[in-house]
Amino acid sequence: MKAARILRECDVILYDRLVNPEIVRLAKPEAECIYVGKHQGEQELRQGEIFSLIRDRALQGKTVGRLKGGDSLVFGRGAEEWQLALRHGIRVELIPGVSSAIAVPGLAGIPLTFRSVSQSFAIVTGHCQEGANDTWEHYAHVDTLVILMGVKNRQTIAAALIAAGRPADQPVAFICRGSLKEEQTIESTLADVAAGRVEARNPAVFVIGEVVNLRRLLKPSTI
Repeated sequence: MKAARILRECDVILYDRLVNPEIVRLAKPEAECIYVGKHQGEQELRQGEIFSLIRDRALQGKTVGRLKGGDSLVFGRGAEEWQLALRHGIRVELIPGVSSAIAVPGLAGIPLTFRSVSQSFAIVTGHCQEGANDTWEHYAHVDTLVILMGVKNRQTIAAALIAAGRPADQPVAFICRGSLKEEQTIESTLADVAAGRVEARNPAVFVIGEVVNLRRLLKPSTI
């Protein structure tokens, strides 16, 4: 509710690729709404443009709303934009969002924790370099792994986790386009992902752990 109220007060709104258009329409009619979504290969160039827009519009005396999907501080570079604004004397107020890492598995019937099944979870970025197996050793024994932006490197990630000791037969799920009408959940095993036998499309949340099996109890009608 607070976010909706603030959006109606903004002179400028910079919105990302995964923001629902219905949310952008909450802006006042005269607001300047600027699409700043990033696509593969243009992240750094686009981020520089975003920094400039925040600085320039705010220093013109305008109220700038930076609208992101999920939680802007979870792999959303929100803290970097916050820091930039403060360096230029621009006052910042954060309105927290709900991370897709938590919300999307829940909507699909996959809780990240469950008594006697999972006592811990980790949220990891999937933007890893090919062959960076040592990074995944840190996460091999976390009960539930939630990987954002992991579709492209899914085969490398799965193979690295198996090599680090995670069970090859452990269930996994890709929740594609979570919360939208086209939402699709693909269940498989870590071994099948490592072998390249699982197709998934972005945007997707990649979940690894025994909690995936709970979907059969919580959402049996979708299986």
